[in-house]
Amino acid sequence: MKQLIAFLLYGLIFTLPLSMQAASLNGFNLSNSSVPTEEIMSGGPGKDGIPAILRPHFVSAKQARFMSSKDPILGIEINGKYRAYPIKILNWHEVVNDQIDEKRFIVSYCPLCGSGMAFSATLNGKHLTFGVSGLLYNSDVLLYDHQTDSLWSQIKGMAVSGQSVGKHLTQYPLTLTRWGKWQQLHPGTDVLSTNTGYQRDYQRDPYAGYSRSPRLYFPVANQAPSIYGSKETVMGYKGKNGVIAFPFAELKKQGKAKFTYRFKEQMLTIHWDVHNLSAHITDSQGQNLPSTLLYWFAWYAFYPETEVFNTNLDK
Repeated sequence: MKQLIAFLLYGLIFTLPLSMQAASLNGFNLSNSSVPTEEIMSGGPGKDGIPAILRPHFVSAKQARFMSSKDPILGIEINGKYRAYPIKILNWHEVVNDQIDEKRFIVSYCPLCGSGMAFSATLNGKHLTFGVSGLLYNSDVLLYDHQTDSLWSQIKGMAVSGQSVGKHLTQYPLTLTRWGKWQQLHPGTDVLSTNTGYQRDYQRDPYAGYSRSPRLYFPVANQAPSIYGSKETVMGYKGKNGVIAFPFAELKKQGKAKFTYRFKEQMLTIHWDVHNLSAHITDSQGQNLPSTLLYWFAWYAFYPETEVFNTNLDK
């Protein structure tokens, strides 16, 4: 019954596996798992029950009539080319396998953690494609690659079981903002089309209300301090010598659209867009650095040692 309730919360849109016992591992071998196996949980859907997009179709900004200016998107730039991935599509698929020129990459989104991340899909010279395992670790989606069946933690960007255990994917900078802002900045952008090959109501949010509730659907190993709401959005940054979270609540209080911040001997420039609730980081040369916008509980679950930017302490 507990697993059934968890499934219903995770999304009534997917097909319940025939065997709940099999679904708990979804056919994956966890014998060499680098994380506690008891903390790997079934989200409800079986392997590929949430279908990743393997052959994405794109339309121009002018053709994207299904988009509203306030729709949140994940945006990426590679080799001067821009693409937008609507959250309302990612809610139903969570992984898009894509390629620009010779660069193969994935865009991933976990609705339970509010985390959007992009990674290179090339590892040690080999190209990988990814699907959704139906399993969770710390409430975060576990991806798997089709080539080795290894499980990958999205927020860690690291394989936690299988042939690739311990290996990391290279994270790419990704922007979470609203469609109107992205289109304004990049009018030549392409947009992931609703022509996904699947019948889904992309105008309906299967997680409606989740972001406004403090309740988590699944347990996490490390409980975040209540200095912020569990689903306060933070910008998490992984430096060479540590990790730090920039809570949106602190960025709002700080009040500047752009400011510099020294973290572990690295000078960061923080960019804050209060109107579109977006933030990103650049280095001293103005290059975008990989960072992740996600819920406070999710960042802390993976990085309990995190430093936290505090306006009052860091002025």
